[in-house]
Amino acid sequence: MRVRQRKLYKKITLLKYNVGVQAALYTKEFYMATKTQSLAHTKWLCKYHIVFTPKYRRKVIYNQYRNSLREILRRLCEYKGVKIIEGELMADHVHMLVLIPPKISVSSFMGYLKGKSALMMFDKHANLKYKFGNRHFWSEGYYVSTVGLNEATVKKYIREQELHDQMKDKLSVKEYEDPFKGSK
Repeated sequence: MRVRQRKLYKKITLLKYNVGVQAALYTKEFYMATKTQSLAHTKWLCKYHIVFTPKYRRKVIYNQYRNSLREILRRLCEYKGVKIIEGELMADHVHMLVLIPPKISVSSFMGYLKGKSALMMFDKHANLKYKFGNRHFWSEGYYVSTVGLNEATVKKYIREQELHDQMKDKLSVKEYEDPFKGSK
């Protein structure tokens, strides 16, 4: 382990003096961001930022549904060997920063995750069938992007997403005020 850290330190010093990389890269986060996983004959580092929404983008992920969904997603990811680095459940969408092994394609993982989690949610909360019907909890499709050394930026974005959505909602309230009232 020490030899690996020394080699990494030498690489960082070379980058520091030759390229002029920002000081933020010389932290423990940089070391953690470049830490690879391994399978039998494979070294890998496959990080993905994934966003998906409930059907009709309904705001249903709150209170008991939020806790149930959090537990279900954790359990399903653990079963497939996927590590959740960061995650946030909003009222109308889910953000996840995950490490997916190369033996699993992103599309097959998302099909598994959305399919099984929908079935588990309907089993746990039978009243959802009146809102969604036919056991379709998630909308079709999802957003995915790969994450490189900007992992810290993506983590911060996911953490602050709820605050950003609240601020956006507050700004949009002014659109519904009557412009002809006037102020005294």
